[in-house]
Amino acid sequence: MTEAATSSGASDAETLAPLAVDPAVGTDAAHASGDAVPDAIAASSGEAPASKTFWANLNNPFSVGLLLTLGGLVAALLGLAFWNLSTIVIYIVFALFVALGLDPVVRWFERHHVGRAWAIVIVYSAFAVVLAGVLLLVVPALVQQISAFVTDLPDLVTEFQASDFYGWLTSTFGAQVGDMVTQFKTFLSNPANLAAIGGGVLNFAVGVGTAISGLIIVVVLSLYFLAGLPTMKKAFMQFAPARNRPKATAMTNQITDSIGAYLMGMVVLAFCNSIVAFLLHLFLGLPFPALMGVLAFLITLIPLIGSVLYWITATVIALFTGWLPALIFAVIYLIYMQLEAYVLTPRVMNKAISVPGALVVIGAMVGGTLLGLLGALVAIPVTASILLIIKQVFIPRQDAKL
Repeated sequence: MTEAATSSGASDAETLAPLAVDPAVGTDAAHASGDAVPDAIAASSGEAPASKTFWANLNNPFSVGLLLTLGGLVAALLGLAFWNLSTIVIYIVFALFVALGLDPVVRWFERHHVGRAWAIVIVYSAFAVVLAGVLLLVVPALVQQISAFVTDLPDLVTEFQASDFYGWLTSTFGAQVGDMVTQFKTFLSNPANLAAIGGGVLNFAVGVGTAISGLIIVVVLSLYFLAGLPTMKKAFMQFAPARNRPKATAMTNQITDSIGAYLMGMVVLAFCNSIVAFLLHLFLGLPFPALMGVLAFLITLIPLIGSVLYWITATVIALFTGWLPALIFAVIYLIYMQLEAYVLTPRVMNKAISVPGALVVIGAMVGGTLLGLLGALVAIPVTASILLIIKQVFIPRQDAKL
């Protein structure tokens, strides 16, 4: 009887044992002993579950708040440093894209059994000779024409008032047109106003010096980037896992080749635009042909809308000479734009990655807003590279998911 009772009592105790709860669980004593608090008990007691991450742990609010504050300060300091170094970043990006643009020419020499070092020397020497020739031919005429433009601007306004186009504007819109032109002519006749427009001779000289120093920095950096481009690609590929390096290498080569082809194509098309603009101004007797040729090269570097912008700008300036030369210029340049769009651009850009028109416009606007002309120039190859990564990496991964 006693043994049975004992056995029965032991069984009852063992049966009830799992239902017993340690009084210390969920209290400071449990934390002091190092035991983890179960999720159910922690939730009922208002504490953070042990299975949650560190950032969701509200049991140490001071340390979490301190780390978050320090992280915010570090992010703010990095943003401020990047803002102060934005000019240097622009130089680096511009130099890198120049190197990528010249790399196809260097590799062409390499395919014809010329060492890379000698190929770089040949490319930069040819570039220096062409640049020197252009400067010797254009700069004196450019300076003379800018001076003549500033000096003769009031006379140009007077000639515009005597033109038939001005008479049509006056008869159509009333005497307000004459009042506006007269005020504009009076404003230009005051040298103080011209100095205010230009920002002063000193500011202009400082701007020219800054541009020249920036150009020298870009040329030197692009030389180093072009010389070390293969090494840079190999080093960049080491960040990818070994099993993905062949595919990553192929994508990188495709991206750099397309960027180089695109940039070289943009320069070639802009040069063609400048030649056409210079010849049209010269043969039609329009003023400042050298200045307008340089302006055409700079404006038509802007993707998609550069030619249209120059067409509108040059036509408006040509109206100061007369409506007939302006009309002839507008028609001939419009024909050239169609020839460029359907003949020259497909031939020059045959190796570049195609980008939808809507993305071209969006990319050019975003890049131009962030980095000006440089941003508009590099926006298209950057957009094309992103599209390539999406097509060859992201979409295949999504297709593999069932």
